Amino acid sequence: MWNLSFEPPVVIEAHVLTRLPEELRRPVRSEWADANKPGHKVDCFLEGPAFDREGHLYLTDIPHGRIFRLTDGSNWELVTETGGWPNGIAIHRDGSLWVADYRRGLLRVNPVDGQVDVLLGHRNSEGFKGLNDLTFDVDGNCYFTDQGQTGMHDPSGHVYRWRTDGRLDLLLNNAPSPNGIALDRDGKFLYLAVTRGNAVWRGPLLPDGSVSKVGVFRSFFGTSGPDGLAVDTDNRLVLAHASLGGAFVLNARGEVTHFVRSPTGNTITNVAFRPGSHELVMTDSEQGVVLTAKLPSEGHLLFSHC
Repeated sequence: MWNLSFEPPVVIEAHVLTRLPEELRRPVRSEWADANKPGHKVDCFLEGPAFDREGHLYLTDIPHGRIFRLTDGSNWELVTETGGWPNGIAIHRDGSLWVADYRRGLLRVNPVDGQVDVLLGHRNSEGFKGLNDLTFDVDGNCYFTDQGQTGMHDPSGHVYRWRTDGRLDLLLNNAPSPNGIALDRDGKFLYLAVTRGNAVWRGPLLPDGSVSKVGVFRSFFGTSGPDGLAVDTDNRLVLAHASLGGAFVLNARGEVTHFVRSPTGNTITNVAFRPGSHELVMTDSEQGVVLTAKLPSEGHLLFSHC
């Protein structure tokens, strides 16, 4: 049952915006592919879409450690190579790229010269499991997920908040594959994509900064689960599903109102709104393709643009 009206969700057809050019693909063996796609030479795996104030779109290529900038809709530029496995990107108000890197931790990248700095490589001298995604609140505090190889067999994934004063808060330590992360429009609730649990969790953010009464907001199915998240101006949640071939739009009750369908592959991993518009972009990671679609509402402005 998708919603209490018992009507099917409205289907929105996405179309291809651009594709990673052949000359930038690397069809070679990688340690990331050995672990996550055994037996395959993965030429790219695109994630982490994020827009800067000039309208440029940034993307990560996890197995080959690269960050790209997309200008004029189809011009691909290599910004830097992190030396790790970069995943999610959140752009700071100062224009720097904050990157959740599975191998190296929380990074900051200068988009002008590509310089990479490690902001947070460990917690209390203990390495992270493997960072995945991140977001800022309105005050610039950074929320990020530490996913590693957790799942239903090992529900020990973490969610952290790194405050602007340097304090690191552990918010959750029991998630089976914490992945995409977002705050609602008013900053009162935390949404978490729990990929191997095939669900989205929702937890109130209390005045002291802690979370409480975390519950399952929406359950799904499939060989993989919810991945990247975004929020629109009507406080709806948009989630990419990594095995069902598209993105789902959920209202405040967790009902599916729309489904954005991919014309390419099933591995839709991340979503982002072009600031100030109804345009949603999605990454089809396995195909190395960026998709686009028009949604009913504009995206909620992130810290980078507030």
